[in-house]
Parts: sequence; structure tokens; C-alpha cells
Amino acid sequence: MIEIGIAGKPNAGKSTFFKAATLADAEIANYPFTTIKPNIGVGYVRVKCVCQELGVECKECIEGWRFIPVKLIDVAGLVPDAHKGRGLGNEFLDNLRQSEAVIHVVDASGSTDEEGNEIGVGERDPIEDVKFLYHEIDMWLYGILKRNWEKIMRRMKAEKRDAVKFLTEQLAGLGFEEWMVREAIKGFGDVSKLDDDDGLKKFAVELRKRRMRMVIAANKADKAPEELLDKLMNVPEIVVPTSAAYELILRTAAKNGYIKYLPGDNDFEILKELNEKQIKALEKIRKFLKEFGSTGVQDAINKVVFDVLDYIVVYPVEDENKFTDTKGNVLPDAMLVKKGTTARELAYKIHTDIGKHFIYALDARTKMRIAEDHELKNNDVIKIVSSV
Repeated sequence: MIEIGIAGKPNAGKSTFFKAATLADAEIANYPFTTIKPNIGVGYVRVKCVCQELGVECKECIEGWRFIPVKLIDVAGLVPDAHKGRGLGNEFLDNLRQSEAVIHVVDASGSTDEEGNEIGVGERDPIEDVKFLYHEIDMWLYGILKRNWEKIMRRMKAEKRDAVKFLTEQLAGLGFEEWMVREAIKGFGDVSKLDDDDGLKKFAVELRKRRMRMVIAANKADKAPEELLDKLMNVPEIVVPTSAAYELILRTAAKNGYIKYLPGDNDFEILKELNEKQIKALEKIRKFLKEFGSTGVQDAINKVVFDVLDYIVVYPVEDENKFTDTKGNVLPDAMLVKKGTTARELAYKIHTDIGKHFIYALDARTKMRIAEDHELKNNDVIKIVSSV
């Protein structure tokens, strides 16, 4: 399952975002270090199910929407100098390295200082919080490189190893892939020139850009001054105006049968009689939905999975005519796979034995055979034929 880290300073709304996305019992409070151990839960990406397009009835979607699980990790709040071990910094950064990408929850209202303490709305520039996360990750990576650099260089020269491959091996524990290291090193030429502090720091920045890709959830957008929100929207990341608190209210109300609402909807329907206070609160949320199109929580998850990480959705089936598994379930599985995944690679993802004994794959729409190296497209419905 894809793992996504939810990062940010204390009291930016990380735990509220996490709880809204998962309806898990994360502790929520307005003081630093509410999250001490990482909360791990299941969130979902929301996609249009192919059942309607195929003209079949599927029991796996809700009103034509498919919700596919992803793992969300709500890590400890980050404070200045976390890379030096301040606060829960080491735990934060260790938890973060488990993640493929990051949703950075930023207090767009500017109502919390760098430590996460409450201040007046608009008193802090949220751009500083964006820079602050970059800096902490950069310095953490720099520290790791600096500690081991001489040893790495000695071994690389002694073993006459390719620099990119060798560095990838050394950084594998942090989730680095070869392409990330190759791209990061491009602008520096000879890797041996990176032996000074300045060079290593710049290299750490380039590594972070490839490895810690992120979406910014501009949280507390319901009370953010317009000029602060506008500034945030111009940073070089995908930015989603968000109100995690509103999403939590809507999901809780829907769970208890008061309203009809699906995560990511731009409106809701009241199902039960409510008191004046509840109606007033919901009307305030409805106004936000009309302005921004959603609360932003679902949108942030979708954007990190599809726009940042380049995943697509593929539907494996056993019966290419009825689009079912062996038990007759219609479109039972929707799998998230990386763009560029081949038919054979999909077979391995379904089961190692199916991959090993792969014969061919079939496009269930066209009933045509596809080659093992055929790259799958979003919403492909695929039958794998193997000798198992």
C-alpha cells in the first residue's frame, strides 16, 4: 500500500487532517507534541469507477465513485532544529522516510508561531513554514551525508564503483532510487567535488527535491486572510486550500446519519432535523465548499497520489467478458500502480507466482492480447493468463 506522510509543525492541523481522512482516533489538541508516536491509518483516493463506462453493476463503489486505500502516517510535529534532535525531530524524520511522498499541512491562517503556539490570525507568514520544512529535511540529509562522506568516497574509489549506483546503495535506507540520485548529481559534475560543506548542502537540497515530493495543504483556509492564501498558492508545489476541521465535521455527521456526504463532494444533503446551531455551522461549511470546491482533504490525497507520484488505477479481472473474479464479483479490485507499469509487472503485483508463470495478458475491453512489456494505462481492465 502507498505510504504518505502527513507533516508540519505542531498545531497546524495535522492530526485533524489525519482524523478527517481516516476517521481514526488521533488525539487532537492545541498544544505542541499532541502526536508523540506516529498515528498510522487508512485514507482513500477517490476515482470514477469504470463500471458505468463498461455498463456493469459493481458493488465496490459508492454512487459510481471508487475509494482505494492508501496508508497515511501522521508523524510528530516538527519544531526548529529537529535535525539536531530537538523536540521529537529524530523520530519525525525517521517516520518521514517511510513515506513515498508528503502532505505538508501548513497553517494558512498564520495564527501559530514557528513552535506551534497560538498567536493572532495573520501574525505569521505561512511561507516561512514551507521553507522551514524544506530546511529541516535538507539539514537532516546533509547531516547523514557529512557523517559518512569520507568513508563513502574512500570505498567508492577503492572499489572503482559507479558514483550514482554506489551512492544509491548508501542512501537506499532513506528510500532513494537510482534516478533520484542521478538527477540530483547532474548539476555538480564530478561527485568528488562535493567534499566541502557548501557542496554537500546543495546536494542535500537536490536530493530532497526528488525524494520528498509533496503537496501543501493550506489548512485553516476557512479563517486565512486572503493575501496569505494567495502567497501560498504561488509556491512551487501543488497547494490545496484546506479546512481539515470542516472535513472532520462533515465526515462525522455523515457517519452518524445526519447528512449525506462523500469525501471530496462539493456539497451535502441534510437528512435529519438539526438544531439552529448545527444548521448555522453547516451553512458556514457549505459557503466554504462553494468557494473552494471541497474541503481540500480528499483533493490533497488525490493530488499527491496521482499528480505527484504518478499512479494510475488498473482493474485486474479473471473473466474478461463479465469483468469478474472467479467468484463472480464484478470489478472486485482496483489497484494503484505506477505509470509505466507493464502487464508482467502487474502480474507480479497480483501474486509472485502469477508473475513467474505469466503467459500473456488480455485487454478486457477489446479482448485483444497485450505483450508482457505493454505499458498499462489509467482505467485499464486486464486479465492475466498464467500457468499457475
